Amino acid sequence: MTWYQKAGELYGQFRPVLDISLLAFLLYKAYDLLVKTQAVQLVKGAGFLALIYGIAYLFKLSTLQWLLNILAPGLFVVIAIVFQPELRKIIIRLGQGDLFKLGDKPRLGQLEAAVTAAEILSQQRRGALVVFPRKVNIRNIVDTGTRLNADLSSSLIVTVFGFDGPLHDGALVIFGGRIAAAGCLLPLSEQQDIRKSFGTRHRAALGMSEQSDAVILVVSEETGAISLAYESKLFYDLSPLEVQHKLKELLDRRVRGSGEEKTDKAVLLQTETAVLDE
Repeated sequence: MTWYQKAGELYGQFRPVLDISLLAFLLYKAYDLLVKTQAVQLVKGAGFLALIYGIAYLFKLSTLQWLLNILAPGLFVVIAIVFQPELRKIIIRLGQGDLFKLGDKPRLGQLEAAVTAAEILSQQRRGALVVFPRKVNIRNIVDTGTRLNADLSSSLIVTVFGFDGPLHDGALVIFGGRIAAAGCLLPLSEQQDIRKSFGTRHRAALGMSEQSDAVILVVSEETGAISLAYESKLFYDLSPLEVQHKLKELLDRRVRGSGEEKTDKAVLLQTETAVLDE
């Protein structure tokens, strides 16, 4: 038996495992995409219609089947209109699916610099908006601002947001342990249940978290509250320690299990932090 035949037999044995593994991976990614784009209701609606049609077919409800067959083309159009924001977000996420090469993830000292700057700005009642991209490409956001390519330091962040300069009202983007750009424009959230007290910064942070997997650090100019936005949710008024722990966890999953202890309050952040949709 030649090596080619042996390889073919080996592949024949391994093929079902590969087939099931790839299918499970695709299903997981599809579910993850739907959850992060808040399109789960779209799937629920389609599933409900499929259930109704299945019941009509099973019990031979000819009138209901006839009605559903007539309405089916129009329902697709209605779904496309009603769920247009969710569908657009899915297409954006698919189009930006390439891994964004961040280089080295921010080290703990660099994250501490960002959190320290946020704490200083909070005490001064100066607003700030800092974006930490992860896998989704946000070059289109970086291109809207002024490129800096500077070393990450708390003093530079405070300088950008601490004075009414031309970069103060935009967002600052950090990746690869460096400040890539400042004065960047972020998309505003399309959610309807946002607290009316939230200003443009919080809406922009939430909007950025809806259209990418980035983590956004926000400092409120009115209250000085420090918040984090990610995965289409806004976690409001966190302590600097909570922000540092959560940033470290989200930007470098490998640090989990390293033995570093979290405070009781930081643990509560994962389960009991007030979210917008409460």
